[in-house]
Amino acid sequence: MRLDKYLKVTRLIKRRTVANEACDAGKITVNGKIARASYDVKENDIIEIAMGNKPVKVKVLKVSEYATKENASDNYTVIE
Repeated sequence: MRLDKYLKVTRLIKRRTVANEACDAGKITVNGKIARASYDVKENDIIEIAMGNKPVKVKVLKVSEYATKENASDNYTVIE
């Protein structure tokens, strides 16, 4: 799954266009490298989001095409 879609499905970022713009601006890193929106997310990837006042670092537990509001956070775990 594309990185921008993963961020939207898991609700780490509210809209896919915002996720795409954040990737283009270099605010999203995967495994320590700046990632493009087209990056293919895999399990055990470490995603860092440097938007706003508080950066977020998560580990991908699973990649699923759909997630409800209740189970969206089951796809990742917050590291810091």
